[in-house]
Amino acid sequence: MVSVGIVGGTGYTGVELLRLLAAHPEARVTVITSRAEAGRRVDDLYPNLRGHCELAFSDPASAELTACDIVFFATPHNVAMHSVPDLIAADTRVIDLSADYRIRDAQLWSQWYGEPHASPDLLSKAVYGLPELNRDAIAGAQLVACAGCYPTSIQLGFLPLLEAGVVDTVNLIASAASGVSGAGRQAKVDNLLSEVSDSFKAYGVSGHRHLPEIEQGLSAVAGESVSVTFVPHLLPMVRGIHATLYAQLTRTDVDLQGLFAERYADEPFVDVLETGTYPQTRTVRGTNRVQISVEQPQGRNTVVVMVTEDNLVKGASGQAIQAMNLMLGMPETLGLTQIGLLP
Repeated sequence: MVSVGIVGGTGYTGVELLRLLAAHPEARVTVITSRAEAGRRVDDLYPNLRGHCELAFSDPASAELTACDIVFFATPHNVAMHSVPDLIAADTRVIDLSADYRIRDAQLWSQWYGEPHASPDLLSKAVYGLPELNRDAIAGAQLVACAGCYPTSIQLGFLPLLEAGVVDTVNLIASAASGVSGAGRQAKVDNLLSEVSDSFKAYGVSGHRHLPEIEQGLSAVAGESVSVTFVPHLLPMVRGIHATLYAQLTRTDVDLQGLFAERYADEPFVDVLETGTYPQTRTVRGTNRVQISVEQPQGRNTVVVMVTEDNLVKGASGQAIQAMNLMLGMPETLGLTQIGLLP
């Protein structure tokens, strides 16, 4: 049985880790930390875990994290980068769900996050946690930087096109919308039900922190600099991301449906839908699954890719567990075969 530690267990990604790991046949959470809730039982804060988790939150300063086989950081940015070096030095494997190790350039990270990086020497050692792109590297990693929610959907949508070299790399457009849980559990006026309900809005149009992560990943795939116009939106719902992606074809003889179907034929968590069928957020709710559809409207030169995912599962905690399975030599799908919640 794998011993698991979770740092920052009071947020949505933390409780999602607990929900998924409770059903994992080979993993057991032994430590979960929270400074604010130290001493409080986990199932007191999250009653849905009654009968599945009997732990109490512990202070991270006194937690026995180095005794764990693997430690997840479900924390805001700027937390993991201060604590991870000690765990790495103790030969503990770490999966960071925050953005602290996703961007390989420390100066670029500082530009977007407004402060110096506390452990820049680890940036080159961290493996980017998108299994469909870095499966083998993740399996041998000690530190995995789990891909962000928007970047997961956007990269998986553009990936086959860039690998095949059939689109213009300087004119990619990603219009993506997320449920409110993507903003985290902290109290904000903008996230109140009366502010979000019956409304739909864009945000971060001038620049969103996920943009450098997206462009970094896609540029590595394309073998050249890739430029993306990324516009995120807020949906009046709790879970889910719907990304609509646009690219200009540089070839007209491409079987787009075949390209996507072949690229993801062996991927357990990527479902390429039949031509004319479009993904919905409701069909992937609660799952570690991405659904993708591709179209070429009116047979013109613009290709449209639609991608849906649950931002808390494939966009965060489920993908992190997928990485854990790879790192520890377990079947990649272990504990992650939940069916979508309908209605």
